Amino acid sequence: MGAKLAGAAGGRHSIPQNADINVTPFVDVMLVLLIIFMVAAPMATVSIALDLPQADATAPPPPNGPTYVSIQTSGALFIGDQATSLPSIGGDLARVMAAKGVVGNAHAERIYVRGDSAIRYGQFMAVMNRLQDEGYYRVGLIAEETE
Repeated sequence: MGAKLAGAAGGRHSIPQNADINVTPFVDVMLVLLIIFMVAAPMATVSIALDLPQADATAPPPPNGPTYVSIQTSGALFIGDQATSLPSIGGDLARVMAAKGVVGNAHAERIYVRGDSAIRYGQFMAVMNRLQDEGYYRVGLIAEETE
């Protein structure tokens, strides 16, 4: 903004105020920055030659199917279709893993736990704690999707 600082107000030589924004310097700065970034962007990319392996779309499925531990509302436990009990779940899981042909550390296999929606929290946690006590730390929980 400009204003007259000295002299009488008004008159023949008075300078009116100019409240318009001058965007020319702003546009000039933006164009200069655009050119700088257009020149600098290709220099910022680093190219490293890599020989990446080809993806195999026909990878075989894992050799072992999942192992399910099911908990019924009555408290009955099942490993797959085989009935078991809480004290013997570790030995029964080891036998199921051996029957599937799991070689090496059977504790590295993932165990999926599923239960009825009406089971008590204590029953569920007793199974989870027992699995942990037996050394099965890779446990997944199964739930149905709701609509």
